[in-house]
Amino acid sequence: MSGLAVAKSWDKDAAISIVQQKKSLDGALMPILHALNDAFGYVDDSIVPVIADELNLSRAEVHGVLTFYHEFRRAPAGRHVVKICRAEACQSMQGRELEEHIKRHLKVELGDTSADKRVTFEAVYCLGLCATAPSVMIDGKLHGRVTPAKFDKIAAELR
Repeated sequence: MSGLAVAKSWDKDAAISIVQQKKSLDGALMPILHALNDAFGYVDDSIVPVIADELNLSRAEVHGVLTFYHEFRRAPAGRHVVKICRAEACQSMQGRELEEHIKRHLKVELGDTSADKRVTFEAVYCLGLCATAPSVMIDGKLHGRVTPAKFDKIAAELR
């Protein structure tokens, strides 16, 4: 999973404890969301009302921040996370064609996790490898000049 060492599956009591520990920090919402995401690999929707109550925010405010930032997950990711760059440089170098190939190869839609929970496929809007477009990140490792054949070779190692 994209470099995160997930400590355990979702535990609402442990999540509430994290909220309690961090609620007095300045600008506590972001540290709380980061801590939850780091501890569990995602932020379960059930904790949103708790965070809102503890920080005197509306549920909509918490939900807005949670959904605005792409790095916060709202559901567990697959065992492997594949991110494809959709920025202009990658688009101009057949990035969309690569995206379609990856969807067919992995049998998962962009933004989803496969039914077997093996892989999550996500879009990002710049991986900083513009000179070696198109690029992908797989489990936190960057790959440039990715062709369908190169992707297939890398993906074979994930099994």
